[in-house]
Amino acid sequence: MKIVIVDDERLARDRLRALVHEIGLGEVVGEAANGREALSVIHALHPDVVLLDIRMPGMDGMRVAEELEQLALAPMVIFTTAYGDHALEAFDKQAIDYLLKPIRKDRLEKALARAHTLLQPQATDEEGEKRPTARSHISVTIRGELRLIPVNQIYYFMADEKYVILYWAQGEVLIGETLKDLEREFSGQFLRIHRSNLVSMVHITSLVKDSEGRSYLRLKGRTELLEISRRHLPEVRKILKDMRVSGA
Repeated sequence: MKIVIVDDERLARDRLRALVHEIGLGEVVGEAANGREALSVIHALHPDVVLLDIRMPGMDGMRVAEELEQLALAPMVIFTTAYGDHALEAFDKQAIDYLLKPIRKDRLEKALARAHTLLQPQATDEEGEKRPTARSHISVTIRGELRLIPVNQIYYFMADEKYVILYWAQGEVLIGETLKDLEREFSGQFLRIHRSNLVSMVHITSLVKDSEGRSYLRLKGRTELLEISRRHLPEVRKILKDMRVSGA
């Protein structure tokens, strides 16, 4: 993985670079000390992951993340900050993790492992056919108005009889697509956990069990738990272990 570090403090950048080297899941290809410089470096180097500080002079990390969301191939963002008061806003920006300084090696390793798993190419389906290129947005109609929903803002798809419901950052909407087609298109981004559920891997935070032994997924920014069927549990556990997800 190609990684860019963005932080206005030189010592913080040096520490992150050293930790990335120790962990061995990626290579630091560039650094930036402020938001404007970060955008220039990212446009030039096309990293897979950006380790992004939030409070910086001038353009802060949140503004940088907003700019990155507009890119066709946006890098994954892992926020690194000394302050915990931006966590909800960070996940609204679709960050894959939010690390508090001083950064612990085990937490950074978990975040990078998740990014590494999400980057794994899966070019063919089970029949050996080439998959279509996955869309970056899904077209829906909301109150008579055509909208484009960014795929990275979608939490999960749920089949309900003849329909599929898309759950995203601003609500839910019916779409005229099948789970089977969505699973094929977004394999590597969305994970089938039940015959009626397809979940965004980037939003998964933990696997939990109830008193009767049933397994569920917890997602960033959501209060509901999504049940994992017994049939899908072994494969889900395997993938979540690779992502270093809690409870897997």
